[in-house]
This record gives sequence, C-alpha cells and structure tokens, in this order.
Amino acid sequence: MIRDVAAKRYAEAAYLIARQDGTEAAWLDGLTALAALSSEEAQAFLQDSRVSPQRKAEMLETALKGVDPLVLNLGRLLLRRKKTGIAAQIKEAFQELVDQASGITHATVTSALPLSQDELKAVTDKLTQMTGGPVIVEPRVDESILGGLIVKMGDRLIDGSARSRLQALKQELAGARR
Repeated sequence: MIRDVAAKRYAEAAYLIARQDGTEAAWLDGLTALAALSSEEAQAFLQDSRVSPQRKAEMLETALKGVDPLVLNLGRLLLRRKKTGIAAQIKEAFQELVDQASGITHATVTSALPLSQDELKAVTDKLTQMTGGPVIVEPRVDESILGGLIVKMGDRLIDGSARSRLQALKQELAGARR
C-alpha cells in the first residue's frame, strides 16, 4: 500500500512512545478506534466546512472515549492539521512496527490471478523459509503482470512476473540489433 509519509512518521513516533511506556496494546486499541475516522462518512463530516470545529472535536472525543490519553492527543493533532484521513494508515504502520519488533514480516504478493489456498500457503511457507520467521501475506491481483509473482517485503522487491521477464527480453533483443 502506498502510504502517506506523514502517516509513517506519526506511527514511528507513537511506537517509540508506546514501546518506552510498554503500552503497545493500548496504543493499538486506540489507533484502531482512531482509524475509524478514515471512513468516508467520518471524513465527510470532518472535512465539511459548515461543521464547527467544536462539533468536530466533540465527535472526535466521543469516538475516542476511553482510549489512552496520548492517542486522544494524536487524534486532536490530526484534527487540527486536517489529517484525520491518514488515521488508518497510521494504525497500519504502527501494527507493522509492533509485528517487526516481534519478528513478524509483512509481505504483499501480487499475482495475475487470485491464488488458491494451497498456492498461498506454498508462497507463505517459502517466504517464512527465506526470512527465518513468520510472515503475514497480503495477496493482491494485478492482471497486467501477465503471470508469475511480485513479492514486496519492506524495502525488498522480488519481481518474478512475466511482464518484467518480457521487458528484459525486449531490451536484450533491442541491444542485439545494434
């Protein structure tokens, strides 16, 4: 998923605070509640210029009732900066940081056709073997890759798609004509 740079920074800051205080679980619960503010309905309300800032703040307070006070402060900051739309991305990035600290890797696997359960398990097993730890696989479908797989784990990209192989072959043939 393409993520807003600010979402990653907020998540990293939140994770550092949560780790220092030992409150990762409480933060995750709070960020899950905060992520609800990314919904279309909530965004329509929060972005509406006819709604007073006070009513928006009241909605935020109600939505985040009972969460860690620091998560509430983050919600207020996002509201003030008109960034509540990235709340779900912040939660997702925070979850990845928690998982990373636990040795869990997230991978996005793109295929031309939906993978069967057996294929998904085989890919997951292979990635687990490669990383030496548990892997959470998010399958995606992109018909434009024609065949094969594209695996993205963090900053690592493994492109085994037919599209990239055909492009490489095209470049190789173009170079042979010279």
